Amino acid sequence: MNLLRAATVCVADPVVTAARYVRWFDYRVVEQGCVDPELATSWAAPGAARRAYVTVAPASGTAVFLRFVASDPAPDYRPLRTLGWAALELCVQDVLTVNARLKDSPFEIIGPPREIAGLTAIFPMQVRGPDDEILFLTQIRNDLPEYDLPRARSLVDHLFIAVMACGNLEEIGRWFEQELHLSAGRQMEVVYSVLARAFSTPPEQLYRLNTLTHGRNVFLEIDQYPATATPRASTPGQLAPGIASVTLQQPALSEISGLLTPPNARQGVIYGGRHSACVRTPEGALVELVGTT
Repeated sequence: MNLLRAATVCVADPVVTAARYVRWFDYRVVEQGCVDPELATSWAAPGAARRAYVTVAPASGTAVFLRFVASDPAPDYRPLRTLGWAALELCVQDVLTVNARLKDSPFEIIGPPREIAGLTAIFPMQVRGPDDEILFLTQIRNDLPEYDLPRARSLVDHLFIAVMACGNLEEIGRWFEQELHLSAGRQMEVVYSVLARAFSTPPEQLYRLNTLTHGRNVFLEIDQYPATATPRASTPGQLAPGIASVTLQQPALSEISGLLTPPNARQGVIYGGRHSACVRTPEGALVELVGTT
């Protein structure tokens, strides 16, 4: 079972943002409305109540969603510089075709397609959206010995890995293993061009990252950020700017400790009538959990 269900991104205007994903990624709008106050409370963000949201899904029909929620401007927010959810990785059929399409788009190409030494199974590029959301767009060529990787069924398909910036990689990895019952996956040191530029480090510097898995599915990446990375500031009662949360299916929701509110059944495409609740990592990132039954 793929446990990755959705990501929630704070934006200026959800309708405008969704239209960009429809235009440039061939996504489709699957739900829109206003955030239910009880749901906002479960996020520990009562200020998000009654804010507009739009949820989109890839043309492939895969049930992994992006939800855009209206939020107040955060002029001090700088993507790839703070701890928390840092990037969303979408699988694509042909990264060179996607790169050509996006050259004249509102998405800024911050990392053109590039082979990764020692990791020929993937062929990635990176972009920054107008709402300061960071997207990794990755063509998958082969599986890896440790786990399977999805093959895109539309030019730009679904979110398949959520990337978290960490101040303490080992602590966050242990937390996901102990609290959410995930398994440690591959650990790597890689040249990470977008982080090198963000932190003005030498382009050849290696960055440490770990992956987290369930069975043969990898769906979370946690990156060790430099000591100059800071906690993500947010207005009290509001969602954090940028990628505010990631939603994971949780087969043992009733066994999870530290929930911000008791689980509650919720309607909508992300929840489907199942119970959900949220937790925070030791560094404050919001993780939404949805029961599998």
